[in-house]
Amino acid sequence: MQARDKGLDENKERKKSLNYSKAFGLISMTKKRVKMSPYAERYHSDEVVYLSYAGRAVPLTNGIDPLEGYRKLREGVALFDVPEKPLSIRGPDAGKFMDKIFTRNASLMKPMKALYALACLPNGGILMDGIIIRLAEDHFWYIQADGEFQVWLDAHSNDYQVNIEDPKSHVLQIQGPKALEVLSRASGVPMDETLRYFNASYFTIGGQKVLISRTGWTGEVGVEVYGHEGLDHLALWDSFFEAGKPFDLSWHAADAMGTRRLEAGILDNGTDIDRGLTPFTAGLEKFVDFQNHSFIGRSALLNSNQKRLLYGIMADSVIPTSNFKVYNDSKIVGKITAGDWSPELKCGIGYVRFEGHNELSEVWLNEKVMIQDNEKCLHEAKVVELPFFDKGKDIPKGIKVP
Repeated sequence: MQARDKGLDENKERKKSLNYSKAFGLISMTKKRVKMSPYAERYHSDEVVYLSYAGRAVPLTNGIDPLEGYRKLREGVALFDVPEKPLSIRGPDAGKFMDKIFTRNASLMKPMKALYALACLPNGGILMDGIIIRLAEDHFWYIQADGEFQVWLDAHSNDYQVNIEDPKSHVLQIQGPKALEVLSRASGVPMDETLRYFNASYFTIGGQKVLISRTGWTGEVGVEVYGHEGLDHLALWDSFFEAGKPFDLSWHAADAMGTRRLEAGILDNGTDIDRGLTPFTAGLEKFVDFQNHSFIGRSALLNSNQKRLLYGIMADSVIPTSNFKVYNDSKIVGKITAGDWSPELKCGIGYVRFEGHNELSEVWLNEKVMIQDNEKCLHEAKVVELPFFDKGKDIPKGIKVP
């Protein structure tokens, strides 16, 4: 217990004293290649540190203890300005094209439904992850993670009657147990069965029509709000905060989402998963529909090594940190991709990515390993399944968990 309390205290101090300029190697950057959010006027200050993501500037930290945002996610409601980038795919062949690009059967989706979907390279490596929303029979949106993806879509569209565009939509996430109550108050629409998990709908907020999906990046109840060209973004922001006053809605930067997304087993493209992992080695095989016979990488996946290489890891005496080495019997067998202190579990948690050539790679689950910190000290840790809790994803579905 003392080790756990010490770990929590150390993590608090680490986050308070963290010099982001040194930790992230910050440099000044021109707006020519990085687009500022249309909502930035409502929160920009000298305290905000930005990160470039999908060609957009995302507020990484704002001088507020991330633990405050975490508590809002678990107990109340928080708003985040996020950089996920929607792309529009429209045309007579839109369904067939989506089946070509993604590992899911997108052509079978009903309008206003959403799916988590991966795009793979011909060798089965993960190129991109994100959310598909079917807006109409001939119209899809793909909300991509970090990276250039429109070029990939364009390169494979020659044989399809589709039009691929950037709709220039900027996304807000409203997350936490009170998120649907904020949306209901802002829209005047009861939320009983109006917006189920992984569904989408149009709502009028402050006299403006916007697309909203019941999705998010936190493992909590939440929605994503998609702005569009011509929208009065600042008025939309103000409408949500006016509706959120009874619930003490507050704005937080991306660092407040980090711990919760780890607890929820949500992976970050480019950090935890990349083209060096397949859906199988990343533990994402349930998002591959082999009934879809046309997707890029299908043949490679059918004949690939399906040994799992990415797991969760828990430790009492250390906070797993990116690039910490993982040992087994004095041999380096993997590394940490991301980690933090979990207030829910009262221990350090993270993701461990094992090296593919190790003969034990298929039996790492529940194994004891050692994590080496920056001082070369070794700490015992246990390999676990993801997510760390709420295995059935009941929380974001609005089902109360004991």
